[in-house]
Amino acid sequence: MKVLVTGAHGFLGKTLCPLLRQRGDEVLEMSSKTCDLRDRNALNQFSKGQFDRIYHLATWTQAGDFCLRHPAEQWLNNQKIHTNLLDWWLSDQPQAKMIAIGTSCAYDPAYPLEEKYYHTGAPIESLFAYGMTKRMLLAGLQSLQKQYGLEYFYPISPVLHGIDGFSAKKGKQMHFIFDLMKKIVRGKYFNEPVVLWGDGSQKRELMAITDFSKALLQLSDQESNEVINIGEGKEYSIREFAQVIAERVGFPFEKVQFDTSRYVGARSKVMSIDKMKEKLPEFTPESALQGILPVVDWLCEDPSRA
Repeated sequence: MKVLVTGAHGFLGKTLCPLLRQRGDEVLEMSSKTCDLRDRNALNQFSKGQFDRIYHLATWTQAGDFCLRHPAEQWLNNQKIHTNLLDWWLSDQPQAKMIAIGTSCAYDPAYPLEEKYYHTGAPIESLFAYGMTKRMLLAGLQSLQKQYGLEYFYPISPVLHGIDGFSAKKGKQMHFIFDLMKKIVRGKYFNEPVVLWGDGSQKRELMAITDFSKALLQLSDQESNEVINIGEGKEYSIREFAQVIAERVGFPFEKVQFDTSRYVGARSKVMSIDKMKEKLPEFTPESALQGILPVVDWLCEDPSRA
């Protein structure tokens, strides 16, 4: 197949593109350096070819408290990115199947994190603008399918981890797990204080990017016009993650400090994966507490990476 990937040089793209090529797909990588998706005309350079699939990974965001400080920019930039791509899809690539990545941030934690509730309620206030742009992306996919018969698949992602996350997110605010690893490794090797945000009781779901990518490809092959959560279906507290990392690194956990004045986002965020298990009954993702250990070991091999 001929495949176009937006956000190809981001964290997920760096894992997904090689897997697509291993399957024998012809992959055209699109990044912000080659195409600014906020400009509709920038997509015209890709109109000559006919793609079988479009993997839409591109988004304008960062982790941590970035959403608190940039809500207007997140709304405007992401709405432009998604709307321009969907408009181009309809006008120039209607034969292609669109696989666009959703986020667990769009869920309202007052409801079960099941696919049927994705549009229900509202994302938490700090993630409202970003979460709503992801909901609007799904609304766009569903509307184009309903009126014009275009084919899509919308997988919803938890926080992902892997070694490439450090290079892909260099210079940006990183998700909590990279921040934990970085702080604890630097505490061990550079005697820096380890201060984590919140009291450590907030919980998160985490998944290895290789597991997510494999499930994504399998579901992309077999599912159409569906919304499916991909995850481990289990969450762990920040304190649990920190304890596992500290033990692996050899850093005394009692030296870890918790700053309860800092932003923590949602208190709990684990998605239902019943639908995924029904579609992929033999797929068993690795436990997050075990899956992060190779990344921690990689950092310890050269602590200057942290």
